[in-house]
Amino acid sequence: MYRAARTAVDTSKSTTDSDADPDDETSVRAERATQRGGWRRWAMDTRPLRRPAFRRLWSSTIVTAVGSQLTAVAVPKQIYDITGSSAWVGYASLAGLLPLVVFALWGGAIADSMDRRKLLLVTNIGIAVTSLLFWIQAVTGLGSVLVLMVLLALQQAFFGLNSPARNASIARLVPADELPAANALGSTVMQTGLVAGPLLAGALIPVIGLAELYLIDAVALCVTVWAVFRLPSLPPLGASVSRRAGWREVAAGFRYISGHKVLLLSFLADIIAMVFGMPRALFPQLAAETYAPYGEGLALGLLFAAIPVGAVAGGLLSGTFSRARRHGLMVIAAVVAWGAAITGFGLSTSLWVAVAFLAAAGVADMVSMVFRGAILLSAATDEMRGRMQGVFTVVVAGGPRLADVLHGTAGAALGARTAVVGGGLLVIAAMLVLAAVTPALRRYGT
Repeated sequence: MYRAARTAVDTSKSTTDSDADPDDETSVRAERATQRGGWRRWAMDTRPLRRPAFRRLWSSTIVTAVGSQLTAVAVPKQIYDITGSSAWVGYASLAGLLPLVVFALWGGAIADSMDRRKLLLVTNIGIAVTSLLFWIQAVTGLGSVLVLMVLLALQQAFFGLNSPARNASIARLVPADELPAANALGSTVMQTGLVAGPLLAGALIPVIGLAELYLIDAVALCVTVWAVFRLPSLPPLGASVSRRAGWREVAAGFRYISGHKVLLLSFLADIIAMVFGMPRALFPQLAAETYAPYGEGLALGLLFAAIPVGAVAGGLLSGTFSRARRHGLMVIAAVVAWGAAITGFGLSTSLWVAVAFLAAAGVADMVSMVFRGAILLSAATDEMRGRMQGVFTVVVAGGPRLADVLHGTAGAALGARTAVVGGGLLVIAAMLVLAAVTPALRRYGT
């Protein structure tokens, strides 16, 4: 199995060389000739940004990471304003989940059968048009929850089609040894958007109003469309050229995962971490009970912000880990560290200690994301990368939602702190057992 994974890495390298821009070789030679020293080795690993195609894809993410969060805040706010009910906000979230799951799986098959650049263009235009429709319904005062839920479902469907193609394209734009660094750059931007976007939305709503948030997102997406337009063509390789993108191909993707143990294990590692160890459903209860003396509003805001802030900090210091070659061991260590940090959070009675533990969990989550992403891109052949990324999108989106149900139920029955500590310990135990019985993950590296 390890030998097969190495073969996939070699294929990825040769593919990258054929798709790289002409000036890439000079950049690579310069990078190899000059070893980074001192504090720069600890800072963010920016080697992939020397490659123009990846730089275009990444720079477009900077704009949309914040813009998408404006819409993510505006939709539930508008639904609550119309209905006065948090239940309807929850129903809207579920309305977006099903199309995301379905179209992410199908989008992975499509990404393996057509030029990924064209698919990115179509889906980014679709997301931009959806944001424009959000703006139109808000500025006209339509006030229909049904329309909002339909638009949200449409937006999530386009996102589900877009995400596998975007992520699968990275392996065609950078060489295999830079995949962890490329994933760290992308994840850092997204996590920064999770922090800055809601803060910006909260500041802008009283000034410019709700409708204009949708318009800002739509305009930002035009930058993404232009950046994608300037990417090189990314057609399918080999046998994928003549293959159709039906549900039979989606099923083939799942069979591929079952036959490549390291891919299956990377998904299981994320499921263990997120389902057992993501306690965000308990943040309101903890803010109201354990951390109420600090101010419930302050406590709630800090708890929600701490994990993304920690993830951003981990990304900014990605030079400390991005060159590690034992990707499987890094995933195992990161998930165990996540579980330990969540356990520490559950045991904390001080708000500031709790926030520090959550930030540490965010760092661990960043490391896990970086190396799980690298495994998916290097251990799968190019003709399967889209489908692997489709499954990855479903796991990342679905795991925290399952965790909300699990932790909410456990918190109500056992108490919030007990549920958090129990979840953290379960993460550690389950990950260590998985690592002990599956040498394929422990040994995997590039």
